[in-house]
Amino acid sequence: MNSTPPNETVNGRTQTLANSINRAAAGFNNHWLAVINILVATYILLPLLAPTLMKTGLETPARVIYTMYSPMCHQMASRSFFLFGEQPVYPRELAGTNYTPLEAYTPDLPEFADAPPENWARFFLAARRFVGNEQMGYKTALCERDLAIYGFVLAGGLVYALLRKRYRIRPLPIILFIIIGMGPIALDGFSQLFGYYAVPLDGSAPQGFQATIAAIFPLRESPPSLRILTGALFGFMLAWLIFPHIEAGMQPNKKVRK
Repeated sequence: MNSTPPNETVNGRTQTLANSINRAAAGFNNHWLAVINILVATYILLPLLAPTLMKTGLETPARVIYTMYSPMCHQMASRSFFLFGEQPVYPRELAGTNYTPLEAYTPDLPEFADAPPENWARFFLAARRFVGNEQMGYKTALCERDLAIYGFVLAGGLVYALLRKRYRIRPLPIILFIIIGMGPIALDGFSQLFGYYAVPLDGSAPQGFQATIAAIFPLRESPPSLRILTGALFGFMLAWLIFPHIEAGMQPNKKVRK
């Protein structure tokens, strides 16, 4: 009786595995942009699915999504979109918008029972825990700025998919990415952050070093429009920066002009 030598069997399986890996790599090389766009779209849609599930009574899968995204986002109610409620957003009163501020609702919300607005740390933690209710609707699992970032990365990917076959698109110069993409979001985010850090948790007036910080960075809260704008700029500029470089990496013979 003839039998296949063990080494030949192993070599045959190894070759089959290698061929499968090569085909997968070639497929990704040809369709990398579609893969990235699909992944980003999925990453965006799941946070929108969470409030939809809450509205339909499917709380367990909704909370799984909130938990999944929790390490990636602060998820504060005052800085998130809401679906199926009275308003699309509930910014803090400090933001100075025409929306009814979150503070108008918190006296009736159990999550804020021990979180007065003056104690910003407790208030932020309560805003993170609060998912929503029938009156206010339910928040998305990513905040306004994060959804704008990923949404405009996707928009940039779709625009790049339409234009790359007709034009050779140069990557955005890094200096422009720093100025246009990173500058506004960093200025908005850090000035707001330092402004809160300068406020004592008991609501008293800042003293000493905190008073110095408060003089440089007055307490402020960004309105939703500014969060969306800075996130959109960062996301679109990021797509413009990285996609042409990925294209060049996937096609070594096609050099990116700088």
